[in-house]
Amino acid sequence: MRVGLLIAFTHPNATQATTRAIGERADRRGFHSLWLAEHVVLFDEYNSSYPYTPDGKIALGEEAGILEPFTTMGYLSAVTQNIRLGTGICLLPQRNPLYTAKEVSNVDHLSNGRVDFGIGIGWLREEFEALGVDWARRGARTDEYVQILKTLWCDAESQYRGEFHNLPPCRMYPKPVQKPHPPIYVGGETDAALGRVARLGQGWFGVYHTPQTAAERIGKLSSLLSEQGRALTDVDVTVGVPFGVQPSMDEVKRFRDAGVNQLILPIFLQRAEATLADIDDLAKRIVEPAAAL
Repeated sequence: MRVGLLIAFTHPNATQATTRAIGERADRRGFHSLWLAEHVVLFDEYNSSYPYTPDGKIALGEEAGILEPFTTMGYLSAVTQNIRLGTGICLLPQRNPLYTAKEVSNVDHLSNGRVDFGIGIGWLREEFEALGVDWARRGARTDEYVQILKTLWCDAESQYRGEFHNLPPCRMYPKPVQKPHPPIYVGGETDAALGRVARLGQGWFGVYHTPQTAAERIGKLSSLLSEQGRALTDVDVTVGVPFGVQPSMDEVKRFRDAGVNQLILPIFLQRAEATLADIDDLAKRIVEPAAAL
């Protein structure tokens, strides 16, 4: 069983020194991956409902902005050797697909092929409106943007015509190190998200799960994959537990038995000493025993 970390690198604790120390420590302690969140702006007041808390609110302070994931991943790639670096989750439909393709490819190039590209359609309508992006069609936009990313990553000369973007014949280099491209992990818990995994993904990135809820969603994913002529073995099932939950080894085994390939442990970013102590504790209690499963 592989084990990864999910950390929202938030101001003011995400200093240069702390970010470096976290990357180095997680790499040295044997974590398989380190996943970074994304929000370009947040709001004091909003009507959207965050899907992972009972009150629908994201638990961040007024000045706790999140570091941009790709520049942070580029920095982390320079101070680590083995750990994979993932977006958990990149809000793809909010972004220009050309710049996103370039950023993913660039980090994959500089990290020597260590990028896992997690995508989602987003939950914060107010952020879409601030960016001038249509909220209602974000799912269809995501599907189209994936096709644009793939032609930019894989084709010597890229072009695309679609509902949301027209790409004239052009060339984008460098290409990613990973072939045909970095694996795309689709995030989300809904049937629609799992359907997108089945159609487009090389992985599923689910969060806030117990072994029971993971097993139910994996069963649904298996059925949707079958409809696409694919099997569960075609995707990497990556599932996280809720913030603040530290699973026992019995629960880790139950996640494995449910079909989870990689378990993600989210931790709150604190000052360096406390965060590094959390990483060491998780490595000793979960990463090292899980490697033998």
